Amino acid sequence: MFAIELISDAILPVHTSDTVQRVQERMAEFRISHLPIVNEEQFLGLLSEDDLVNVTDNQTEIGALALSLVNPYVLTDQHIYDAIRLFHEQKLTVVPVLDHKKNYQGIITINAMTDYFARVTAADQTGGIIMLEISNKNNSLAHMAQIVESDNAQILSSYVYAHPDSTRMEVTLKVNKQDISAIVATFLRYDYDVKATFHNLGDNDVSKDRYDSLMNYLNL
Repeated sequence: MFAIELISDAILPVHTSDTVQRVQERMAEFRISHLPIVNEEQFLGLLSEDDLVNVTDNQTEIGALALSLVNPYVLTDQHIYDAIRLFHEQKLTVVPVLDHKKNYQGIITINAMTDYFARVTAADQTGGIIMLEISNKNNSLAHMAQIVESDNAQILSSYVYAHPDSTRMEVTLKVNKQDISAIVATFLRYDYDVKATFHNLGDNDVSKDRYDSLMNYLNL
């Protein structure tokens, strides 16, 4: 997915003529800690709520402040993983998106990123979760998929976590079947180390309820 596909239209950028009070109110309204400053289409930098902490007059215009502006952004055709890296490395709540002429196009919000993760990891779908610990030399997703499909199921999502300073890695599989006992038994029969399983069975499936509650909270 390209960065431009996750742009939010709801949050407008800040202008140098906006007051500190207006900026703080907008941050509070959208529950974010950063806003881009834009002059017409030119991106000037990312404003942080920390820049406003010591301002005594909340009617002061942003353009009159000495700001420690950071300048993180992604281009419209960059992969969304580049935006994720900026969210993580710089602890951002929004990431600006620019075109190749460095004109401002919009922002990606942390809420949009959370929704994206829910979709790509199939967190909003019912099913079972299997955590495997394997050697990095035996990381064959094709074989894992074959085991899952042998029980008439499919892998909805998968991701890998490599343990630092180790030859072991953790593979998490989300499958579209609620009863995964037969799949787990097959993994064990093939000498996979099944680290944990999570069964979502019908009315007892609380994972989707928790996801829905989280998304409702974030969208308040």
